[in-house]
Amino acid sequence: MGKLIAGWLFLGIFLAATPVRAALNVFACTPEWGALAQELGGERVRIYTATTALQDPHRIEARPSLIARARSADLMVCTGAELEAGWLPLVQQQSGNARIQAGQPGYFEAVSAVSLIEKPDSLDRAQGDVHAAGNPHLHLAPRNVALVASALAERMASLDERDGPYFRERAAAFLERWRQATARWESDGAKLKGMAVVVHHRDLAYLVAWLGLKEAGALEPKPGLPPSTAHLAQLLASTQRQPVEAIVRSAYSDPRPSAWLAERSGIPAVVLPYTVGGTPAAGDLFKLFDDTLARLLEVNR
Repeated sequence: MGKLIAGWLFLGIFLAATPVRAALNVFACTPEWGALAQELGGERVRIYTATTALQDPHRIEARPSLIARARSADLMVCTGAELEAGWLPLVQQQSGNARIQAGQPGYFEAVSAVSLIEKPDSLDRAQGDVHAAGNPHLHLAPRNVALVASALAERMASLDERDGPYFRERAAAFLERWRQATARWESDGAKLKGMAVVVHHRDLAYLVAWLGLKEAGALEPKPGLPPSTAHLAQLLASTQRQPVEAIVRSAYSDPRPSAWLAERSGIPAVVLPYTVGGTPAAGDLFKLFDDTLARLLEVNR
């Protein structure tokens, strides 16, 4: 019995002397970046995702719960290009967390790693909700995800030097898996090149460009402006003059305009996940692209 007690005492002293490995607390603004940080950080990160796939990323409320989570964050991962401009600055300010303020190492923007498309020549509110730096919905092009992954892994490593090699090793493994998956997606997606679609919002622009889809119209007359009945009627007339294979919208978008047009035109309405969790099948970044392609290929048979 004495030896057993001595053994437990030794174990207790050993555990007390062993430093506990603290996880890197990551505050992700959107599900895609939360999923990517999890891929790169594994068991050595603790992820909090501020929004869901069924929320419009442009219109998020700076709730007290978000501010509370931001207080303890070591790293904040967001898109940038004004996508979070309506709520993020208030969360950063009210959190009192110096680590995650703009310009600090603990604040990372995905746009810092990629080149954006659709940069406006001029800014005019009459154009709708346009972003001065370009279209921020960059994650629906696999190459962009790879670029962000490399940059984010390095940022994580710089914030936690002890786990730096671990983050870099996971990043290398992720990027190899991503390279193989991208080759498969592009092979399967080649069948979609030239497919004519009506979109809801500019949030699918990178997907359209990557797959070579043909945009035949938009439910929103201008970005962020809800469609009027007159606009939808004009769009219906245009679909009768040119072949359109699908009406596509993101899972968070208002379903009514696409349903209205689909009912009157006979063109199938397709809901795409847009981000991780947007559909039951889109459970991670790989499944996000798997499910997106599967849904488009289903109507392209």
